[in-house]
Amino acid sequence: MDFKKNLSELLHQQVKELSIEDIMLAIEIPKNAEMGDFAFPCFKLSKTLRKAPNVIAQDLAGGIELPREFEKVEVAGGYLNFFANKAYFAGLVIKEVIEQKQNYGRNTLGKGKNVIVEFSSPNIAKPFHIGHIRTTVIGNSLYKIYDFLGYNTITINHLGDYGTQFGKLIVAFKAWGNEEEVKANPIPSLLKLYVKFHEEAEENPQLEDEGRLWFKKLEEGDDEALRLWQWFRDVSLEEFNRVYKMLNISFDSLAGESFYSDKMPRVVKMMEEKGILQESKGADIVDLEPYGMPPALIRKSDGSTLYITRDLAAAIYRKEAYDFYKNIYVVGSQQNLHFQQWKKILELMGKEWAEDCIHVSFGLVSLEEGTIATRKGRVVFLEDVLKKAIEKTKEIITDKNPDINNLDEIAADVGIGAVVFQELSNNRIKDYTFSWDKVLNFEGETGPYVQYTHARASSVLRRAEGQITDNFDGSKLTDEVSMAVVKLIQQFPEVILDAQRKNEPSIITRHIIDIAQSFNRFYHDHPILVDDEEVKKARLALVYGVKQVIYTGLYLLGIKAPEKM
Repeated sequence: MDFKKNLSELLHQQVKELSIEDIMLAIEIPKNAEMGDFAFPCFKLSKTLRKAPNVIAQDLAGGIELPREFEKVEVAGGYLNFFANKAYFAGLVIKEVIEQKQNYGRNTLGKGKNVIVEFSSPNIAKPFHIGHIRTTVIGNSLYKIYDFLGYNTITINHLGDYGTQFGKLIVAFKAWGNEEEVKANPIPSLLKLYVKFHEEAEENPQLEDEGRLWFKKLEEGDDEALRLWQWFRDVSLEEFNRVYKMLNISFDSLAGESFYSDKMPRVVKMMEEKGILQESKGADIVDLEPYGMPPALIRKSDGSTLYITRDLAAAIYRKEAYDFYKNIYVVGSQQNLHFQQWKKILELMGKEWAEDCIHVSFGLVSLEEGTIATRKGRVVFLEDVLKKAIEKTKEIITDKNPDINNLDEIAADVGIGAVVFQELSNNRIKDYTFSWDKVLNFEGETGPYVQYTHARASSVLRRAEGQITDNFDGSKLTDEVSMAVVKLIQQFPEVILDAQRKNEPSIITRHIIDIAQSFNRFYHDHPILVDDEEVKKARLALVYGVKQVIYTGLYLLGIKAPEKM
């Protein structure tokens, strides 16, 4: 039963000024249990009804006939506070989890709607570094959330496999490269060449022109340029796929920027036909100054294209190929202006679906010694971070539980889970500085803490030897500590919806931390495998509910939930 929805329908009978959906969004969950289980603020109605919020609350309270799921309603200032019938509430919520199992919180909201999530998108021939982790894990989590809510979700890794940088790399390889060295250690070798190119270009700026010339050759299909580019792409993907395998991430499409190279002339022609393309110093631009933005360069004077041209071609292709409901781009906040320009150009081209293209931005990752700078070789490889986290986890587990089976598997699940969880535990828009100490600290509100809580619940259920039943007495879970856990479980489906609405996985992360903490208080205060059969049945049912919700929460974040730790 959706208590919030039922309450919204009940209130709508008297509050016709607001829709059921508006009422649902307005209903709050009081932090203090003494203020009830659900609260409806009346302040929004004050202007419309020309009454003080407390008077409106009094009027509403007098006209409400409470159904059996609520035991009372109280007025507190401008709030209506509703108190659930605890035994009925606890019984209903936990029985629903037992019945639905891993489908608890699942929804058909997105049935028949295609959602594209573009994420990760590293540049080939460059390191897959710690700066890529945010787009990779935020995007993967959003994919899982949308998929869980019934959307047909398509994942795209829009590889950075085109542009002037490949002209530069070709110049560098031809001048200083060694084929055997690149084959033996692809990305570090190519990074060394890329860094050397920029060091040399400071002394000899003519190299930049050579780089542009070789990219032009690549666009025109030059055999040597294509051969080298394809080789760089193939060896890069081998490296990237090793990291994706560690993170348990896969993609439906690896159509990168190069995929759109033959689709751009059509897009440029469409802009010309709309009369929005202008010539400026031999180049083609779209003037965006009337919209408070600088002009967007679409085609350089030498005829080569830019990132924005390829992104326009990609959006049009995706609409035609997938007929998307939403087209989500998980890309750093440094690209905010790019996406504002790109979206405005789509609008000027008459693409009404431009509003369905969403830039999900996130804050910058920097290193303690400064900003990540590939050109200067200042990077931390993501694979190294994951490997170190696994090593650290293995040491901790070996120390605490030396006889554990599947040590390598559990260490990988927990170590990688720790890194991913940390990334998804803060609001995505915040900047942060990467610190080895922080990544490898498993104390406090961390992934390992939540995973350990799941393992603890699993252990209790194993000892109970399958005594889980939905035939239990909800009145045995009405104490404050048990009810705190039940309420968090009941809120979980709404938390998933909230995370989807805001494209913010950290909402789920924070919630499962709250569930873990609340459950550990319950575990500490309430023995579970007791002699009283009715108490034992009810408490085991609650443990099952916690295990299931934590499992699903971790799954939606892209993290494994070990049964033992």
